[in-house]
Amino acid sequence: METVTPMAHLTRDDLYSLEQYATERQAMRERVMRHKQARRVDLGDAVSLYFEDKLTMQYQIQEMLRVERIFEPDAIQEELDAYNPLIPDGQNWKATMMIQIEDVEARRKALARMQGIEDAIWIRVGDHDPVTPIADEDLERDSEEKTSSVHFLRFELTPEMASAAKAGEPIQLGVDHPEYKAETGPLPDATRASLVEDLD
Repeated sequence: METVTPMAHLTRDDLYSLEQYATERQAMRERVMRHKQARRVDLGDAVSLYFEDKLTMQYQIQEMLRVERIFEPDAIQEELDAYNPLIPDGQNWKATMMIQIEDVEARRKALARMQGIEDAIWIRVGDHDPVTPIADEDLERDSEEKTSSVHFLRFELTPEMASAAKAGEPIQLGVDHPEYKAETGPLPDATRASLVEDLD
């Protein structure tokens, strides 16, 4: 039986060969950096969410293949299998959450205080109830002492929320953790438009 690849997923046909990517890399990098700019949401001074999609994951895979000099089909498929789950499937948003504190000691203390913060992020579309994420499905990133500085989040939307977002209702984000609270106003038009493109 033939395996059907989900529409949102990347396949080997979507990727450049190493030789092609060497030629296309600079132009692709510039395109992706512009694209990522609209898909970054800062929550306060220390937390940022980078919303992933097919283009950001294609770039991530291409860079991995380039650095590791991967060209064998099975090894390429392993990279696809690792990154495809981070692409939204039309009814959700997926984001890499980063806690960015430059000072090493300050970061260590903050991560100890911020355990569970990944579960305290929320997104609200219009007047609908806030949605909190399903966090770190790939592996456990908290320890008994601290949280990780990187988390992967999946926000599942109801059909009504997706319709509201596509109809132009505002999208807001926030975090409500005992040690860290922040909230955006309505997202800028460019960010909102980019996120809406993820929805069926």
